[in-house]
Amino acid sequence: MSTTSEQSPTFAPFKLEAQFATELPELAVPGHGEDTPDPTLLLLNEVLAEELGLNPTWLKSDDGIQFLLGHNSQPLTQAVSQAYAGHQFGQFVPRLGDGRALLLGEIQDKSGHWRDIHLKGSGRTSFSRGGDGRAALGPVLREYLVSEAMFALGVPTSRALAVLTTGRKIQRETAVPSAVLVRVSTSHIRVGSFQYSNLTGGIELTKRLADFAIKRHYPALAVRLNTPTPQLYVDFFREILKRQAHTVAKWTRLGFIHGVLNTDNTLVSGETIDYGPCAFMEAYRENTFFSSIDTQGRYSFGNQPSIIGWNLARLVETLLPLLGETPDEGMTQAQNLMNEFGELYHGALLEEFALSLGVDNSHKELFETFQNLLTLNSPDLTTLMRTLTEGATPPPGFESWVAQWQELNPNYEQMAQVNPVFIPRNHLVEEALSQALEGNMQNYLQLLRAVTHPFDRTAGSAFLTLPSAPGFEDDFRTFCGT
Repeated sequence: MSTTSEQSPTFAPFKLEAQFATELPELAVPGHGEDTPDPTLLLLNEVLAEELGLNPTWLKSDDGIQFLLGHNSQPLTQAVSQAYAGHQFGQFVPRLGDGRALLLGEIQDKSGHWRDIHLKGSGRTSFSRGGDGRAALGPVLREYLVSEAMFALGVPTSRALAVLTTGRKIQRETAVPSAVLVRVSTSHIRVGSFQYSNLTGGIELTKRLADFAIKRHYPALAVRLNTPTPQLYVDFFREILKRQAHTVAKWTRLGFIHGVLNTDNTLVSGETIDYGPCAFMEAYRENTFFSSIDTQGRYSFGNQPSIIGWNLARLVETLLPLLGETPDEGMTQAQNLMNEFGELYHGALLEEFALSLGVDNSHKELFETFQNLLTLNSPDLTTLMRTLTEGATPPPGFESWVAQWQELNPNYEQMAQVNPVFIPRNHLVEEALSQALEGNMQNYLQLLRAVTHPFDRTAGSAFLTLPSAPGFEDDFRTFCGT
């Protein structure tokens, strides 16, 4: 579905806001999507479009495609690249920002919630640092598939609205098709956003960013913004701790590995974002990592909870003057808050395992034994949980534990709603992407349907439930696509 540049754009039947760009101009640089030689709408998430109040038919039109590429002057109020800093693999970089991304603006969905519409791969920006600002089709398709799978699994996440190819080849390891991902999130405010605001604008800018984030994400706290006190910002940070603890607990239950948990990839909303070198592991091993750029395993599966805690410690450092009437009070509050994170995470993990095992969360010893057995036996996590859900014979090593667990009369119906049949298994994703790059989308679309209906066996063939061949994960690596 192509479009021509000669056509004059028509106004869309909706309007975006520019709240971030207007309220925080110090953190926003105006921009627009680059021209594309032959844009084609490859994927459109029509259900999400409807949820946002966007007309799928209009989005498929030539003018709709121009909008999705960041070209139309309307209904865009002010497309911007966002500024942020970040610790990347533990090393602080004071100026990162959206090097290949644009925030088109915000829209209020049918539930009354504000959502960002955001492009990835839309061309160079002020933050490109010598890069081309473009995205390869393979990683864009990966993010579309995995983010939508995560949403279907009940994990807080950014969503994928569309994929557009540009008609241009770009050079990565080889010449590959370029593409633009249109994604949606409740905001794109990162830990790195606060690091940048603190570095460049001090506490005045940081307070404005915090107030913006409170209004966007924590409406129960926003009513206190007229008479803000240190306790407001203490409660704000505590809510971030809770959300991140619950998100990473869901990752742990599902065997998900983010792959690049820098502070610029950690959102204050608690949503998962930036599915570059992400993957789901099969054999349960704490030290598993797949990212080609994580050479030391900093962001391995078992490290993710502590890394999220480390990232949040970098966030609270930027908020210290807001947390108390004096520096000492602020520091004491920050230390007390960070001391809560471990308990919050373990409580959230207990809740997740209780759901997946169909029992209440009072059986702490049972859960701890189960985790020890996972570490000892390294089963395929997804297969094991679905085996328990469907009452099939457990794998060797779990027999006595299963007998003890069954005495609790687990709720199998509840288990069937949280333990997936289908996940984006690495070998299936790689095969589907390889064929998609050759122009054959059939396997990709079949896999997409299965993982977006993860609890329904009829959503895909039995082949899509099978783990990879022995040894596959030992050498498997994922790439961020830049």
